[in-house]
Amino acid sequence: MKTKQIANQSVTFHCYNTIIVGSGAAGMNCAVHLCEFMKGKGIENPAERVAVITAGLGLGASRMSGSDKQTYYKMGTSPDIADSAEEFAKSLTAAGCCHGDSALAEGIGSLREFYHLVQAGVPFPTDSIGTFIGYKTDHDPYERATSAGPKTSRFMSECLQKQLEQYNVKIHDTQEAVGLLRVGSGESKRIAGIVTIDKKNVDSSNLAINVFLGANIILAAGGPGEMFKTTVYPKGQLGIHGLAFKAGLIGANLTESQFGLASIKFRWNVSGTYMQALPRLFSTDADGKDEKEFLTNFFPSMSKMATNIFLKGYQWPFDPQRIENLQSSLIDILVFNETQKDRRVFMDFLHNPAGSDSMDEFDIDALEPEAKEYLQKAGALQKTPIERLAHMNTPAIEIYEENGIDLYSEPLEIAVCAQHNNGGFAVDKWWQSNIPGTFVIGEMASTHGVKRPGGSALNAGQTGGLRAAQYIVNVNGCEMPDYSDVQSEVNRQLSDIIANFERYKGTSGLAPQKVIEEIRNRMTASGGHIRELNDAGRALKDAIELCKSIQQKGFSVKDKKSLVGAIQAEHLALTSVAFLKAVVELLAQGSGSRGSHLVLAEDGVEIHDDVIDKATGKPLKFKPENQALRSSILHIEYDESSPDLFGSTTVKLRPAPTDRKAFEPAWQDYREGKIYS
Repeated sequence: MKTKQIANQSVTFHCYNTIIVGSGAAGMNCAVHLCEFMKGKGIENPAERVAVITAGLGLGASRMSGSDKQTYYKMGTSPDIADSAEEFAKSLTAAGCCHGDSALAEGIGSLREFYHLVQAGVPFPTDSIGTFIGYKTDHDPYERATSAGPKTSRFMSECLQKQLEQYNVKIHDTQEAVGLLRVGSGESKRIAGIVTIDKKNVDSSNLAINVFLGANIILAAGGPGEMFKTTVYPKGQLGIHGLAFKAGLIGANLTESQFGLASIKFRWNVSGTYMQALPRLFSTDADGKDEKEFLTNFFPSMSKMATNIFLKGYQWPFDPQRIENLQSSLIDILVFNETQKDRRVFMDFLHNPAGSDSMDEFDIDALEPEAKEYLQKAGALQKTPIERLAHMNTPAIEIYEENGIDLYSEPLEIAVCAQHNNGGFAVDKWWQSNIPGTFVIGEMASTHGVKRPGGSALNAGQTGGLRAAQYIVNVNGCEMPDYSDVQSEVNRQLSDIIANFERYKGTSGLAPQKVIEEIRNRMTASGGHIRELNDAGRALKDAIELCKSIQQKGFSVKDKKSLVGAIQAEHLALTSVAFLKAVVELLAQGSGSRGSHLVLAEDGVEIHDDVIDKATGKPLKFKPENQALRSSILHIEYDESSPDLFGSTTVKLRPAPTDRKAFEPAWQDYREGKIYS
């Protein structure tokens, strides 16, 4: 650790072999594997070579998000249902826009990483003979899902952190990322390190700047969840996508955000048993009055309506292919429709679904077979939703109680929320980005495609971290970096970053929180689960203008907190341009409705004759998916000279490898390191 004066600021330099940005389950797991593999290479003290940087150790989606029984998706472990990595990969790639090689790698690494978590102490349940119990989740043809309860990812992060602490690896907390340092050009281009300010020690005169130099950089900082107004991401999770774009990383599948019903007072997904308990759904006016059974006009019978509420449990993400013919995602549309009327929507666990005068009263025995048989097998035939929920999943009630909401006495306000981005940054089968030496794992990596089985993101984060660690130790090596020959370039970039902060000190600049609010409103309105080409085009222009305005006016920063907010606002503004550019380009290709977003079109398919477009007074229509685009992925790359600030290209999918060598030549390839070429 060295300290230098640069641009009148004291800058502290740290040097490691590998820097991991992000302290969630993916980042922690990768750090553990790096230490394991370095130990195997004879490195006695990996803690001198590996470091974790985080804006907040207890923050982020791994620590602060979940659902009724947060799912971990793995290869099947049932003693009587056969499964294979190839079948697993087929489930990941089924809806398109997903590379075959990384999908197969996730399948092959699945059980290795699952049992790694078991050994770390994550309490996945077994039966008396030792079988890890499974269940079916969304987009899952088998019962591959398992869970440690509502806090699965939190348990993962905490258990992996305990493992990491045994290696004495330093976790640099409260570090707000402000820049990635680039050196070289062309094929020799590298990201040499990350620049942060220490939020704990920054003030008006001291920016508390740290520079973490590394031979390898692993980005694991999660998704830009706060980019949306209606979101279930933890508060304050903005990601570092803007920094990564500026450093030259290529975005992929950014259009494929996932949306679903979630509570908004306490941000939590209401999937699984929350819906399978069959609560009543109703809406009110803005003041909580004028209760309305808003679903009843859209379903022909109580049986159909209640069954669709049930199906939202494991058909939880909004899916435009489950709208026609009164399928379960019509409920998402109807919830959104109510909120567009400035009404509020609630789940009521004290009462069963209520119908209209023309409907029969709620009766579990009258449910359609899929719902009725599930509840019978679960023994969940109690009289009220709260009794059924308590019988099936008591921890799902307790998680709300821990956050000040009593489901036994009050309804739960919900909305259609942004929940996950299936895209991110382009990576190869070792989770290495387009810039050698920089790897992307967790939600920042674009490995999922258009749809994914529920819980597969947790598996992807674990297997991606494993793969990156393997490549780093076996190919890049464990040595410390030497950037002495490019120190002047590093210093110049640091001076530019510090000079940029000078634009934040005036009183006539933009207010950071207002900028973030503008971004969030625009993204939910035009880049959310309902999209239309002309509207998205206007939103893109507005987002570009905001970026230009930031460059011209800077921010008005009065204290330490608003300085951090200004940094976040500037990077989030660029991120929103990238996402909207991707949305516009994909819509222009005629993609139609796919994944978890619906594309409106006047000549499309009618949603329902009672779902009306407020502008025209006519029934809303949507454009079906153009399945021809499933075989390609849209890439987005930062280009400062472009009018849109980003350029776009389309790439074909990489297939899964099919060659299977005999043991002896495969063993030789392994010994000689040819598997990494």
